[in-house]
Amino acid sequence: MRIAIGCDHAGYRLKGVLIDRLHALGHSVTDFGTDGTASVDYPDHAHLVTGAIIAGEADLGVLICGTGIGMSMAANKRPGIRAAAVSETFSARATREHNDANVICIGERVVGPGVAVDILDAFLGASFEGGRHQRRIDKIESLG
Repeated sequence: MRIAIGCDHAGYRLKGVLIDRLHALGHSVTDFGTDGTASVDYPDHAHLVTGAIIAGEADLGVLICGTGIGMSMAANKRPGIRAAAVSETFSARATREHNDANVICIGERVVGPGVAVDILDAFLGASFEGGRHQRRIDKIESLG
């Protein structure tokens, strides 16, 4: 699978852990930065990651900031993007199965690296169930 990943300064350390996990699972990873802990604006990196998905250059996205919330807000401004900020595995799995989320947002200040890897694994291991959930996705898409 092709995964686009990006972070701001508050997610830089966790991004490296998640890139290592993605490579270990055999995924192709495109890193959209940032490349250090100097302050940057999270919407810029959310825009790059979601742009790769919209352009068909990535299948899914991973965004990391301090809480995951800012990244999810920025990502969800883009048409066709369904980003979810999660801090545990049940929501990570459910957002793929029920919401057909294509971006997972994680907060480095909220979860440790072990939990973040578990969240990523749950997200990647799940797939959209369709059925009654598709009707709801269609309604979400019609709001934009």
